[in-house]
Amino acid sequence: MTTSEAELLPSTRRALVHRIAVAQAEGRAPSLVAAVVRGGRTVWHGSRSSVDGHGPDVNVQYRIGSITKTFTAVLVLRLRDEGLLDLGDALEKHLPGTGAGEATIAELLAHTAGLAAESPGPWWERTPGSLRPELSDVLGEQPFLHPVGRTHHYSNPGYTLLGALVEELRGAPWEDVLRREVLEPLGLHRTSVQPQAPHAGGWAVHPWADALLPEPLEDLGRMAPAGQLWSTTGDLARFAAFLAGGDQRVLSADSVREMRTPSAPAAAAEVSDGVTYGLGMQIQHRDGRLLAGHSGSLPGFLANLVISVEDDVAAVVLTNCTSGPLVGAVGADLVRIVAEAEPRIPEPWRPLRDVEPEVLELAGPWYWGTNAFALRVTADGLLSLGPLSGPGRRARFRANPDGTWTGLEGYYAGEPLRPVRRSDGSVSHLDLGSFVFTREPYDTEAPVPGGVDPEGWRGIG
Repeated sequence: MTTSEAELLPSTRRALVHRIAVAQAEGRAPSLVAAVVRGGRTVWHGSRSSVDGHGPDVNVQYRIGSITKTFTAVLVLRLRDEGLLDLGDALEKHLPGTGAGEATIAELLAHTAGLAAESPGPWWERTPGSLRPELSDVLGEQPFLHPVGRTHHYSNPGYTLLGALVEELRGAPWEDVLRREVLEPLGLHRTSVQPQAPHAGGWAVHPWADALLPEPLEDLGRMAPAGQLWSTTGDLARFAAFLAGGDQRVLSADSVREMRTPSAPAAAAEVSDGVTYGLGMQIQHRDGRLLAGHSGSLPGFLANLVISVEDDVAAVVLTNCTSGPLVGAVGADLVRIVAEAEPRIPEPWRPLRDVEPEVLELAGPWYWGTNAFALRVTADGLLSLGPLSGPGRRARFRANPDGTWTGLEGYYAGEPLRPVRRSDGSVSHLDLGSFVFTREPYDTEAPVPGGVDPEGWRGIG
């Protein structure tokens, strides 16, 4: 009997069941449901419930809280990709009169606009959205708490503004735009603004007694783009696959990669914790792997979606209690269990279909001063530069029509790499953002800035 590579081993499945069983029992959750995605599809689903024989399946809705923000960010990136705005635009350019218009769209997406974390007035998650009918009611008289662009400060009102921006540029309600442009193309038919049966009820669990209290389920009104949505593990598993690889019907792979790229300055505590924020996505370094996604909470519900692109594994965890299970830790553990038990099988190595002699000539060892680097020509047509050993600056480079190359990441992102040729056409040295790389350490035949001592290398007598 053969086993499909997409299927999980029985031992892996048991480890996943054990992890969510511990989370539900120790977290005293009325129910907890989870899913794992690999290779772009759901490969495991599990649930635990306090009601015997009534475990929720992939179609039971839970409130997902701030995972809603990632959906809103997708809508904003679509506007950018269509040329209707630039992320560097001030909000005032497209949505005038808010009182927070000096913040850029990118700053709102990354929570660096300096806005307050919550709206003024009563606890917005437990009160009707009708109490905040206008943006001015969401922002208050003093919306800014920090200098714009200087600090990462999570802001729910900031995503309310982004939802209003979507409505302004699309000429339609945020809910309608979301359904038309994201939910329907991706087949997320069980994701909605209002709960649709079957759905879980939200509960508070008494901290000192095994007793329950139902939580109110409020319509958030203007605040909906920050946290209104209901969804299922089935739908969020498909959404996770989209966030990992993109979908041309919604956003390209490059644009979702941009969402997963750090965009916010991290505070000292965040650096030590290994967490930061991209464009509508939380990013963390945990268990030696880079994870991207988002968490969510509203009274009665906790949610987490997490992706390891390198491992090609994602996880979704939903539960219906105000506090208890650490769903972020559970999601990260589900990814780790699969990634460690069944490591990703790499694609077969394949040689280049064709390589130009002028490019092949660049391959091999180079020296920046006395630092040894290797430049490789990879099967995707890029150049890859990295130290021969140990840590150091690494980057890939994309070819330009004029024979130069442009760095794609790290220290050399956007920097030009220019092969400098002698009169006979051979390569003398590389100029990388003004740094000279030579075939020998401080090659005397290359124009090394500052010159090279004519007496050359020597010992100490």
